[in-house]
Amino acid sequence: MFVGGLFFMRKILVTGAAGFIGFHLAKRLLGLGDSILAIDNLNDYYDVNLKKNRLKILEETGNFHFRLIDLANREAMEKLFLNNSFDIVVNLAAQAGVRYSIENPRAYIDSNLVGFANILEGCRNSGVKHLVFASSSSVYGANTQMPFSVHHNVDHPVSLYAATKKSNELMAHTYANLYDLPCTGLRFFTVYGPWGRPDMALFLFTKAILKGKTIDVFNHGKMRRDFTYIDDIVEGVMRTMERIPQRNPEWSSDTPDPGSSFAPYKIYNIGNNNPIELMHFIEMLEKCLGKKAEMNFLPLQPGDVPATYADVDDLTRDVGFKPDTPIEVGIERFVEWYRGYYND
Repeated sequence: MFVGGLFFMRKILVTGAAGFIGFHLAKRLLGLGDSILAIDNLNDYYDVNLKKNRLKILEETGNFHFRLIDLANREAMEKLFLNNSFDIVVNLAAQAGVRYSIENPRAYIDSNLVGFANILEGCRNSGVKHLVFASSSSVYGANTQMPFSVHHNVDHPVSLYAATKKSNELMAHTYANLYDLPCTGLRFFTVYGPWGRPDMALFLFTKAILKGKTIDVFNHGKMRRDFTYIDDIVEGVMRTMERIPQRNPEWSSDTPDPGSSFAPYKIYNIGNNNPIELMHFIEMLEKCLGKKAEMNFLPLQPGDVPATYADVDDLTRDVGFKPDTPIEVGIERFVEWYRGYYND
């Protein structure tokens, strides 16, 4: 990274670096000359080989160092921070998935709560200058006022996954206040793109359509999602990493604003600001694949919400960036990657 005309190599901890977003972020940071220490537990929630293949690409760069560590392992995390000094920590490791949180709640407690507590403790005890962490659009839960704004109250999650992400925000705020640890939380909206997660709709639909199998379409196709392309997510993360949050002296306890704080803490939405009907999404995918989908229409699933829509005004104002990759472009890039990766 260049600062004032001089090259400065930052040392950055990226957790969940074998994951979808972590991989893309680490790849981008390495391209800028940063030194990355990455951790991941390589769990089998989805194809471990996909995770390992992401790591192979990252390991081609000399400034990338990987450690097989579970966030929930307190002793291992303490050693990690004791033996290393980080300028920035980006926490992208988490047990993902809304529906899976109903089947296996303890995985979310271990990774998203216990693991995040270990991250916070490590950051505050080692003088980390900025903690950036992944939250989720799922925190908006039962909210129906659109677009979703960081200035809206989010106290009604409808899945355990959402509750753990809301908890992360509260925990980080506490550490920002008590220990003056600058924290920035990022609420991601339905991320998609090359090297994506196999449990997400685009991956599932593509695989099924190519194999001539039926796809499950929830809420009878009446879902609306603010699909956000991976490059836009990474750009948003990169820009917010550079903006260390400051205390807001104008914050009022009489009229508390959820989008601001008296602590060095900030939350941003990173979404495309353009919700797409699920049926239109499927039509675009069919066009890219050159093949029609067989659909099985089902009701809304427990824990799901019918629509998401990101207000990104704060992101645009503070870091000068607004995600804008069209869904047609993003889906085409994913399909090109998928066919190449799976020779399909």
